[in-house]
Amino acid sequence: MKTARLVVIGVALAAGLGAAYIVMDSKPPEPVRVVVPAAPVETDAVLVAARDIGFGAVITADDMRWQPWPKGQMPQGIIEKSLRPNAFDEIKGSIVRSNFLAGEPFRPDRLVKGTGSGFLSAVLPSGARAVAINIDEKGTTTAGGFILPNDRVDVVRTFHAEDGAPGSFASETILTNIRVLAIGQSVQEKSGERVVAGGTATLELTPEQAERVILAQRTSQLSLTLRSMADSAQEVVAPTIIAQPPSMTIVRFGNASQARVR
Repeated sequence: MKTARLVVIGVALAAGLGAAYIVMDSKPPEPVRVVVPAAPVETDAVLVAARDIGFGAVITADDMRWQPWPKGQMPQGIIEKSLRPNAFDEIKGSIVRSNFLAGEPFRPDRLVKGTGSGFLSAVLPSGARAVAINIDEKGTTTAGGFILPNDRVDVVRTFHAEDGAPGSFASETILTNIRVLAIGQSVQEKSGERVVAGGTATLELTPEQAERVILAQRTSQLSLTLRSMADSAQEVVAPTIIAQPPSMTIVRFGNASQARVR
């Protein structure tokens, strides 16, 4: 009887130890993760450029496409399909006043229809005038031929110095930070070409600046100096006129010269 009890106690102890081992070796159940789907973002279609479009290009249907855009992140001034569902037909045929990159939203203020008018009159800002000046086709008066449409330049005039030695010349800057509209009849860079083509440079001027340039061209030679892009960006948007001392034009034997009034 004593031996039987010991056997029973031993079996019970072994079973308890086995159960304890199983409990200690088992891993706790992993928590159940509940995935809550994110709320859908409300979007609208925005009219964007389907490819890079350069200054002066005429918009075609292949240049445009609708792209989904979050309504809460709509920039001001862009074209939304919900507000202008016929924008394709409205924008087609417009002239580009500044470059667009592929995927960039169209902005109406950078486009102009130009129906019934020439290109330059269409892209000129209100109140501006386009004035062409004579330049050397080899680039001697235009920074070696590296001035292109949309660059910013200063206008320098060179004239006979009446109050100096015979045959002496003087030069002065008469306008600064002027936008070049065209070189010859080219209004944009084509095929990567970076040379002057044509004997004229067309500048964007105010009426007062236009009068000054036209008079200076009759009495002197005009040259353009190219400005750094960084310097142009820091300038005030409106071009400036350099103050000059009063002067008068003297014509001798058909040759015009400038003399400052003292």
